[in-house]
Amino acid sequence: MRTVLVTGAGGAGRTTVAAATALATARGGRRTLLLTTDRLGTLEAALGLPAPRPRRGASGRIPAQPRDLADRRPGAAIPPAPWTPPVEAAPGLWAARIDSGEHFRTELLALQQRCSAALDLLGARPLDRDELTELPGAPQLALLYALKTLHESAAGAPAGHTGEPHARVGAEAAPSAWDVVVVDLPPVPEAVALFALPEQLRRYLRRLLPPERQAARALRPVLAQLAGLPLPAQWLYETADRCERELAAAQSLLDSDATGVRLVLEPGPAAAATLRAARAGLALHGMTPDAVVANRLLPTGSTDPWLAAVSGRQQGALKALYEDVATATTLCELPHIGRDPRGPDDLAELIERSGSTMLDDDRGAAGLVEGHGLADELDRPDGPRHDPRTVEDRLAAEGVLVWRLPLPCAERDELDLVRRGDELVLTVGPFRRIMPLPSALRRCSVSGAALADGELRIRFTPDPALWPRTPHGR
Repeated sequence: MRTVLVTGAGGAGRTTVAAATALATARGGRRTLLLTTDRLGTLEAALGLPAPRPRRGASGRIPAQPRDLADRRPGAAIPPAPWTPPVEAAPGLWAARIDSGEHFRTELLALQQRCSAALDLLGARPLDRDELTELPGAPQLALLYALKTLHESAAGAPAGHTGEPHARVGAEAAPSAWDVVVVDLPPVPEAVALFALPEQLRRYLRRLLPPERQAARALRPVLAQLAGLPLPAQWLYETADRCERELAAAQSLLDSDATGVRLVLEPGPAAAATLRAARAGLALHGMTPDAVVANRLLPTGSTDPWLAAVSGRQQGALKALYEDVATATTLCELPHIGRDPRGPDDLAELIERSGSTMLDDDRGAAGLVEGHGLADELDRPDGPRHDPRTVEDRLAAEGVLVWRLPLPCAERDELDLVRRGDELVLTVGPFRRIMPLPSALRRCSVSGAALADGELRIRFTPDPALWPRTPHGR
């Protein structure tokens, strides 16, 4: 299963591009699911669907996935995922919204149930589902969980492998019904924060609950019998184990070669700066955009002075975008059709108008699917993405090791580098990542760094007290 993550500048038309990409994929014969985290009905407007309205069951609560709509989805099984019921928007194309509130309530109540003994001991009054309101970060976690569930289903693994009651699927569960999942993500800063979330949370868990401390878990049942009460550490470590597995699966999905990122920009004064910041932020996490989409391009050659001036400024910004991407990725052009696309017919017009003029050089909405990227790469193996970070051995010539980190578009004055124990704290503009050092570099000290040709090269000098000596004492 192929996953396409669509992000870009705020207001640049990310939802329209995501919907056009999904529709073009479906028209190519691939079963496509279009997911969004937007709650304002932008996706429904682009697809020509009714505005979202809460659906309540007999209990007054919003059901997670009603049977009637779920049965319309390809595949018989109902996946335990935090989204609203997928609705068919066009032949082969289904759309759904991430229901982060329901996911947050379900997960928090499950955690409360697991630690009920400790809460009773403290005299705490349990929280009820109706009084729970999701906290910041819940939409990102719900989206990661949804993508993880879809990929596990595609791989044939039951979505309930963690043993959670709310995540259990019957034995009749079939592989995923989707060939392609297109995700309409928030703007670039929030999207990069989403990509960083699994690694950050796993680091926090390892620091707060070190795996080596779990060696004494075999003694806890004995201690619990002596104390007469279950010890909190038991459920705490079990919860940490579960979270670690969930986060590792989400991180593996983001690192997979079958996951691609599309950047959507509207050519203008800030487009080039947004593109450079986005590429640097993605590179910090080992990701490269599959394509950059220049959206809402006005026609050239107009006799109207105002329209000609605006189009001229767009073409100037477009030229700067071409210079920035060079050969690193493909720049796709989408024309302005004179109105905001509303429904499959408008999206189809966008695909056809762009494809008719730009299919030869793999651009346009259809080019996103057929000429470049999506369709051409759908059959790639779902394996880990190649890690461009390498350690170059220059010990013989210069007595150093060089860690090479690709950071295209990074600016020297926006770069900050700090060695902290066995980790490297790297900041590029508004983005920050804490990376564990390769084992060989942990026995070295940082002796210098340089940014050149879109690559950060950090020089490490072996520490004589830690570096292994040769048979001759060197």
